Amino acid sequence: MNSIGIKYCGNKSLDDLKITSESNANYLGFIFANGKRKISPSDLEAWLKDVNVASKTLVGVFVNGTIEEIANVLSFVPLSIIQCHGSESVQEVVELKVAFNKKVWKVIHHKEDAINLMKEFDGIADGYVIDSKVGKQWGGSGIAFDWSFIPQYVNEARRQQVPCFIAGGINKDNIRQLLSYDIDGIDVSSGIELENVKNKEIITIIEEQVKQK
Repeated sequence: MNSIGIKYCGNKSLDDLKITSESNANYLGFIFANGKRKISPSDLEAWLKDVNVASKTLVGVFVNGTIEEIANVLSFVPLSIIQCHGSESVQEVVELKVAFNKKVWKVIHHKEDAINLMKEFDGIADGYVIDSKVGKQWGGSGIAFDWSFIPQYVNEARRQQVPCFIAGGINKDNIRQLLSYDIDGIDVSSGIELENVKNKEIITIIEEQVKQK
């Protein structure tokens, strides 16, 4: 396992999954919310028959997903973590934990007072992903937030004794800068793609930087 957790998100094809399954990632993410990387649970079920992901933790990404919607996905694929990427309330996250008895990660979209929202999930969220929100996009914009705020988020997560992953605009050109911060993990999607396809060479460059950390 890496001392810094690696999550590769937005796997949207069998080819993507084959590439990330052979990587050093700890977590593989799949998006079940509307967007260009949305996949169907039945497709993922089929891909998982062809790819060995035994060493990976599977994360399902939902935006304000209902219990019924998430239950349907879980009937096809064995997700270990539910990632709430929308405006889910504390109560809604609690209901998901009760309904499915799985870990729930909460995405916090960076803004000046976002740390206060993070504090509301103390004792509820099993982990955090800090991401940028651009326009109506909940994520996947390829745009980074102001990383000078990272220490605040990481310190709050450690106070809560849960991991804090950084997402949004991470790529092979800025990964070294990001790793200069004391972070728990990275969550990368578009930053490991070339022409919208996961790319083994880019993944290798990023993982070499993580290894040197």
